Amino acid sequence: MDFAKINRYHVSMVPYLLERLKNTPDGDATLLDNSLIIYGSPMGDSNIHNHKRVPLFVAGHAGGQLKGGLHVKAPDGTPMANPMLAMLHMLGRTDLEQFGDSTGELDLNNAAPAAATTDSKG
Repeated sequence: MDFAKINRYHVSMVPYLLERLKNTPDGDATLLDNSLIIYGSPMGDSNIHNHKRVPLFVAGHAGGQLKGGLHVKAPDGTPMANPMLAMLHMLGRTDLEQFGDSTGELDLNNAAPAAATTDSKG
């Protein structure tokens, strides 16, 4: 019960953070445009410390590296390290060929837009 309350509070603060980043100028863009924010759970099933099928979202545009407005569903069995590797590459760490148990990058820019969640505002 307390864990659920804590999670609800943390999630309730995300819109505030994103709005502040969106409204903060950073050069010719905003901090949100130039940031890469990841938010999710460290475990898909905390009862068995399972890190498979863990929901997460990525916000910002990483200085133009991330399109946004997409819903990406990774194939079953995709290591959580795959999207992490993709994000590290977006942030300029192209020297890293592997991260943790990654098997390659999860493409975060090429998926069919999810009709219910696509936001044309970016």
